[in-house]
Amino acid sequence: MEFKDYYKILDVKEDADLKEIKKSYRKLALKFHPDMNPDEGAEEKFKQVAEAYEVLKDDDKRAEYDEMKRYGSSSEQGFKAPPGWQSSGGGANHSGSSADFSDFFNSVFGGGRGQSRHAGQQHADFYKGQDLEMEVPIFLEESVSGITKNIEFMVPVFDGRQTQQTKKSLKVKIPAGVADGERIRLKGQGAPGQGAASSDKKLNGDLFLHVRLVPHPLFDVQGINLLLTVTLTPWEAALGIKLEVPTLHGKINLNIPPESRSGKKLRIKGKGLKNKTAQGDLLAIIKIDIPPVTSDEAKKLWEQLAEVEKYNPRDDWSN
Repeated sequence: MEFKDYYKILDVKEDADLKEIKKSYRKLALKFHPDMNPDEGAEEKFKQVAEAYEVLKDDDKRAEYDEMKRYGSSSEQGFKAPPGWQSSGGGANHSGSSADFSDFFNSVFGGGRGQSRHAGQQHADFYKGQDLEMEVPIFLEESVSGITKNIEFMVPVFDGRQTQQTKKSLKVKIPAGVADGERIRLKGQGAPGQGAASSDKKLNGDLFLHVRLVPHPLFDVQGINLLLTVTLTPWEAALGIKLEVPTLHGKINLNIPPESRSGKKLRIKGKGLKNKTAQGDLLAIIKIDIPPVTSDEAKKLWEQLAEVEKYNPRDDWSN
């Protein structure tokens, strides 16, 4: 098993806080996002970055990863976990594995926790198989258009003496409009039933897919709406400007009105996510960025503006 150094992948120190981790993730995700980088290998790098962020942003997963990294060992045969080490699931709410993530991730955080369906379903010499759960990460773009994914997961199979884990592959259609956290049931794709009638596929358990939207480098999700931070210079905010802004459906022109303040929200209808009943919007949130004063000329212009403009944002302090 090849060890994944998630700190190196995200280019952060091992004591980095969540703010630093998120900042680095957004920078690298933007650099390698398949829609923005056509280079061969960019998508694979994007997946590695997303996998690293999935672990380091979660306190439980990060603590478990740090423990294994500290006490494990590497050799020519690959990485070995500490003796007696066993995953606690890292706080994950899924079983089996996580599609699109590496074998290393699945070996650490994919501990199986099938839900037993034995209770109340005992039938003489047979009973139904376990329900299984699995997390499936998808990109925002895939949630808009829908996608067919190839997934692999481990299924517990009882051979009459012991239970063994068997790898199973499926081609799954994720419908357009799927939401983060949505649960998709695949009937009969769980563990097989046991006993004399176990060949009856009606005795199979079900597979439940938990959809997780991979954090996007540009957009945040708020229900079916998308949030986009639009950074402006002070003069752009003061005078207004026409900008070309990205959406999941392509770039559009957006008019920023004069005297726009930080935090102002501009609603772009119909450019958000869509579910079965409604179409979301894109909310462009203004953020004013102060440029560095890099020359005497620039400093002089700021000083001239300070003399001409008598605006005082702290007027209310004198009341």
